[in-house]
Amino acid sequence: MFHLDTYFLLFSGTINFLILLLGLILGSFLNSWIWRTHDNVSMFGYTRSMCVHCRRQLSWYENIPLLSFLVLKGKCRTCKKPIPFTYPLVELLTAFALWFAAYHQLSVQFSEWVLLRDVFYVVFLIIIFFYDLQYQLVLSKIVWSGVAIALLVNWYILNQPLEPMLIGAVVGGGFFWLQYVISKGRWIGGGDVRLGFMMGVWLGWPNILAALFFAYILGAIISIFLLISKKAGRKTEIPFGTFLAVSTFFTLYYGDKVVHWYVQLLK
Repeated sequence: MFHLDTYFLLFSGTINFLILLLGLILGSFLNSWIWRTHDNVSMFGYTRSMCVHCRRQLSWYENIPLLSFLVLKGKCRTCKKPIPFTYPLVELLTAFALWFAAYHQLSVQFSEWVLLRDVFYVVFLIIIFFYDLQYQLVLSKIVWSGVAIALLVNWYILNQPLEPMLIGAVVGGGFFWLQYVISKGRWIGGGDVRLGFMMGVWLGWPNILAALFFAYILGAIISIFLLISKKAGRKTEIPFGTFLAVSTFFTLYYGDKVVHWYVQLLK
């Protein structure tokens, strides 16, 4: 482990560009993975990406992250149907999240294992957010992969204590499990229970409490806005996994500070 804040400041322009570029490329891959997974299309069955409407394989110049969307004005060159706006959004958010994770690591005490772990975290959270947003489903294989990565890096490699992770998992998963049982699945789905478990392993105790608090505050704000703007009704199902994904990302980097502030406030 070594300190890289000076290095980052000296070469920040080049590093920022490369990280953002890699983030856009990664986001483009995640776009393809998300819709192919939902439509049961193999990632290896086609050599290139394709239009989600007419299934025409895209040329290389139609597959440049973000730029192609702008040049094509958001429409397929062949069928003229709109390219989902989530495509550039996934690419942009992946680029920003990857840059933020890298900046956080390169600006503090650097650990290549933590950086690699956080790259996986970014990938999992982006998938969870957009898959739940579009299809109202939290994929179990993503959640359990997230749990495995966290245990492998945090516990096995970095020798972090297991107890806070286990307590966090019990609190996070148990909190949603109780709601699931009481409501018989009407309030939340099983995916939220598993996601709460993963959040607990990632964040540990007591940071899982901060993440749950942020998720419900964010969910309340967005829900009120949608109701006032009449973009949703009282019976509209809002994918809660999206709020959990956002709150998890925030708590990963600011959870310790928030918990410390709250503890000091109580004294």
